[in-house]
Amino acid sequence: MLFDTDIFIWIQRGNKKAANIVEKSQERFLSVQTYMELIQCAKNKNQTLNTQDFLTSFDFIILPLSENIGHRASIYIEEYSHSNGIRTGDAIIAATAAENNLTLLSSNAKHFRPIKDLKLKIFKP
Repeated sequence: MLFDTDIFIWIQRGNKKAANIVEKSQERFLSVQTYMELIQCAKNKNQTLNTQDFLTSFDFIILPLSENIGHRASIYIEEYSHSNGIRTGDAIIAATAAENNLTLLSSNAKHFRPIKDLKLKIFKP
């Protein structure tokens, strides 16, 4: 399963349901886009280290950008930015899931649900 950035935010806020899903997942993936968002939003060096330690302790695999992911993300922007408001980061995350044949877990149904070739599981906190 590929975890969207919002799942980590729910965990940071103390949401046990989100934490349980991560804990019970056998394989844990995240897009390099999600990794960059998490590091960029850290308030200080300590929070950055805590985020990195969390990802390491749960054996998250960070999936890199590829030419195919970039191409698919640009198609998502063309198709869904005006109708559903998908932004670049979400397009890259969705394309990472689709290109790697992974289910994306996110609470952001508005941006992701319309993408036909995306396997999506909606998280309801």
